Amino acid sequence: MIKKHTISIKNAWHGLRWALSTQPNYRIHLFLSLAAIVGGIYFKINQSEFLTIFVLITLGLSIETVNTAIEETTDAIDTKIRPDIGLAKDVAAGAMLVFAIGALFISGIIFLPRIFQILK
Repeated sequence: MIKKHTISIKNAWHGLRWALSTQPNYRIHLFLSLAAIVGGIYFKINQSEFLTIFVLITLGLSIETVNTAIEETTDAIDTKIRPDIGLAKDVAAGAMLVFAIGALFISGIIFLPRIFQILK
């Protein structure tokens, strides 16, 4: 039983390494995540704000990972342009867009007042 879990974890790490090494959007998300953490340290955001940032980072990486998996799966089915496959890819990308807009809004609530305070 432990061997099955070890293999599953090994496969999951392989998938994450592949996504990081091949997907530009994944690397952008990691860069912006690091920027949010550094910004949080710089602006001395409180514990609940850091928790919010970490939840956003985790959800964003998860959604991007699922989006990538959907794209790869649909490409494996057929690489020709097909409206049904295109729609599946568009909807998956739309999920990431909805998340990104929400994360931007929430991050703005946390960081913009502190940025404006510095700019005064």
